[in-house]
Amino acid sequence: MTRIPKHLAVIMDGNGRWAQKRGMPRSVGHRAGVEALRDIVRLSDSLGVQYLTVYAFSTENWKRPRSEIGILMSLLKEYVIKELDELHANNVRIRVLGDMANIPEDVRAAYVIACEKTKDNKGLVLNVALNYGSRAEITQAAKKIAQDVLQGSINYEDITEELFEQYLFTRDCPEPELLVRTSGEMRLSNFLLWQVAYSEIVVVKELWPDFNEKSLLEAIRIFQNRERRFGGIKKVEE
Repeated sequence: MTRIPKHLAVIMDGNGRWAQKRGMPRSVGHRAGVEALRDIVRLSDSLGVQYLTVYAFSTENWKRPRSEIGILMSLLKEYVIKELDELHANNVRIRVLGDMANIPEDVRAAYVIACEKTKDNKGLVLNVALNYGSRAEITQAAKKIAQDVLQGSINYEDITEELFEQYLFTRDCPEPELLVRTSGEMRLSNFLLWQVAYSEIVVVKELWPDFNEKSLLEAIRIFQNRERRFGGIKKVEE
């Protein structure tokens, strides 16, 4: 319990495949995925994780069939409405990472209400990556820095990694110590590319709806048994 990751990031992958393996519509898998998220949020909070960032909808997910996008948006709205009172009672702060401009108005409104209601909470920060893409985030940050240089609010010489991070969606969060990806896929899928530079990555075979409390505890156990060197070498006693 002394080495619980302060910031946990999760790529929730495999809802559709989970449903198809059972001969059910992909929508059933997405609903099962929401149930899994509910349990993981609760466990993360009880373990003392301070920041939980979940990949809910990527900028690339717009390529999916319109009907599936509609279902995903409906479930995202349903989740935040149903869970808001409990999350608020447990002192959870909800934040959205991503460009909300293209999100349907009713879904956007639900998350605006949730963020506003929980903004002063001091417990777990739940970052919902919604219409999020890391390349777009980095590009947007570069444009804003260039604009501030042109306007004279910052100097070219002031640009550092630390300054750049202040232009990202995660400006108020520490870097994730642990990134978990479900479904066995070995890629980042345009998620937190800047932020996970030195994160420990644990890929599990379970599809997201099968990822449960035991699965998360095992991922954390794996994390705890790794040595984080940040490009250095293991200390050797003389």
